[in-house]
Amino acid sequence: QVQLVESGGGLVQPGGSLRLSCEASGSSFGINDMGWFRQAPGKERELVATISSGTTNYADSVKSRFTISRDNAENTVYLQMTSLKPEDTAVYYCNAGVYNYYRGVVRYWGKGTLVTVSS
Repeated sequence: QVQLVESGGGLVQPGGSLRLSCEASGSSFGINDMGWFRQAPGKERELVATISSGTTNYADSVKSRFTISRDNAENTVYLQMTSLKPEDTAVYYCNAGVYNYYRGVVRYWGKGTLVTVSS
């Protein structure tokens, strides 16, 4: 089993920056990919960014503003957010895909961290 804990959320003014962190507990041997999703009130959860074997993927709405990265141990994923806009306000969730011999890739979710962009 894997536990994901997000941190770094908070209040920031438009145009500001914020860095989110997500630490996965336990062995990272079986983690195939990690990523960030977000959900704003009244909207469905959407993909923000993913990283797997050095390959990154971003939603069109955050390209050139957000950067996803992993540490050398690949058990922590970061989301560096710049030029933040009010529409970026949402609960941000960490996600990891973990390989299981019997079940294939099992997805784990963090509890989320709130990012509020407002002046």
